Amino acid sequence: MNQQVLVAGAGPVGMTLALALRRQGALVRIIDKAGARTDKSKALVIWPRTLELLDILGCAQVFIEAGVRASGARILGEGRELVHVHFSRARSTYPFALMIPQSETERLLEQLLAADGVQVERQVELLSFTDDGQRVTAQLRHADGSLETAAAAWLAACDGAHSTVRHALNLPFEGDTLESDWVLADVQIDGELPNDELTICWMPEGVLACFPIGERRFRVIADVGPAPEVTPPPPTLAQVQALLDRRGPQGLRAHDAVWLNHFRINERKVRDYRHGRVFLAGDAAHVHSPAGGQGMNTGMQDAFNLAWKLALVQRGQAAPGLLDSYSIERSATGIQVLRNAGNMTRVALLHNPLLRELRDLAASTLGRLPAIQQRMVDQLTELDLHYAHSPLSMSLHGTSVQPAAGARAPDVALCAADGSATRLHALLRGGKFVVLSVGVAPPGITPALKSLACAASTDAAEDYEGGHHYLVRPDGYLALGTRGDDASPIVDWLQRLL
Repeated sequence: MNQQVLVAGAGPVGMTLALALRRQGALVRIIDKAGARTDKSKALVIWPRTLELLDILGCAQVFIEAGVRASGARILGEGRELVHVHFSRARSTYPFALMIPQSETERLLEQLLAADGVQVERQVELLSFTDDGQRVTAQLRHADGSLETAAAAWLAACDGAHSTVRHALNLPFEGDTLESDWVLADVQIDGELPNDELTICWMPEGVLACFPIGERRFRVIADVGPAPEVTPPPPTLAQVQALLDRRGPQGLRAHDAVWLNHFRINERKVRDYRHGRVFLAGDAAHVHSPAGGQGMNTGMQDAFNLAWKLALVQRGQAAPGLLDSYSIERSATGIQVLRNAGNMTRVALLHNPLLRELRDLAASTLGRLPAIQQRMVDQLTELDLHYAHSPLSMSLHGTSVQPAAGARAPDVALCAADGSATRLHALLRGGKFVVLSVGVAPPGITPALKSLACAASTDAAEDYEGGHHYLVRPDGYLALGTRGDDASPIVDWLQRLL
């Protein structure tokens, strides 16, 4: 049987999935009906959790060198600062927001894929497919009009908000389209606007946000009233300047527009991300408010979650039932991210004077508390996302609660089984589980499990409780922890995976 994964859609999510699959030794083919990568900035930020996952793939530094580090975010209310959070609070190797246009993200991903021997097949359109329970058979159309029948073991739909695959499966895209119309402008801005921070302005007539892209280029978005029935023409630079004058810090001047557009906010999601041998990821499965800039990041994290599971099943190292956990885990995450982004949008769009006054008072008072600031940073950076309720997460009585089963497993310096110095992320790079022993001798890995897991140890680690063993998944989340005197639950867990 052809064990190949066919990835439909070569945006950031599809290429992340293809790259993760390839680097874990899986067979992958990626197609896209577009003739070229996007030339628009679109999604602008890569958050620390996504950078950590890119580090597991061994390529985070490539993106960091191409982007701009943002150190924090501030919210202004009618000219005065209400909240100022610093991303240095992020408990990560990457305590910053990486500002990088989606066009650059796609360029780098395509280069990384090509270096690994995978070419994005452009102007290849997925027309239809069938899933007979044993394989997926896809009908493809090439640029010259020729048709191809392609067989694959699995189909991954990364083909965006208007997904051909989702429509073919007749899946409801449940949610809402907000009534407001928004302006988007990528422009150069002169004036007192920090180029290493996100600036959000809450004003009586609406919200305005400025996101740094590089040097003095910024993304400006603002709500401009109810959406008309007919899509309006792109805004003019003069209209963008008027918004900056009314809502932004004083003295800003916009010029040299790169991209001007209108958009509406959709908040939608499919219920299940898996249908037989077909998986949905990214915008094909969920679309979000741009508040928080988490849509692309959430989609890329879908890809990381799916990749290691498909790779293990493709190699025959895990039973196919493992793939059921993808929808369970990522659908729950999608709900959480949708809720958070939607709440941020609705708070920013309050028009009732009394509610605005209460909002600003709460933000300026509570937003100064260290615990609230930490929670805001954890949410924005997606470091708080977890799989505590996943069937793959096992909580045992009397074991460590920090980190708990399902939580992110922070990177840490380790000693590998051969005595060499390494890091957790480096060990995860091969697509294996890591049995991490903190302050206790590592358990032996049986020959039957050595292709699935490796052992490593450290005398002490800040983010882990001493005297425990931890089983870390290939995507850097904790499956379970055990006391140092009994590693048998970890062995049992891995054997059940087989």
